[in-house]
Amino acid sequence: MDATTIGTVLASVGVLSTAVVAYIGKRGENRLSRFNSMTDQLQEELGRKTTELAAAQTEVVSLQLQRRSDLIRITQLEIEVTRLGGTIPP
Repeated sequence: MDATTIGTVLASVGVLSTAVVAYIGKRGENRLSRFNSMTDQLQEELGRKTTELAAAQTEVVSLQLQRRSDLIRITQLEIEVTRLGGTIPP
């Protein structure tokens, strides 16, 4: 083989190697891009769920306070019924 043929073969191998490396790099970049996109979506969903949970907890506290007030009022009415000579149904 002469020098021209060897040079051509080495250049071809170099070009093919570069193409393979670029292809693999692009695939990795696409995967990383999809991963980042999925991570962003999960963080947004986590933010929404955290907000929903805080609202639900606030509502639970409000309902517990309402229940406490209702039980106090029921007890007051039962005492009033007993004071007036009535009986409290079971």
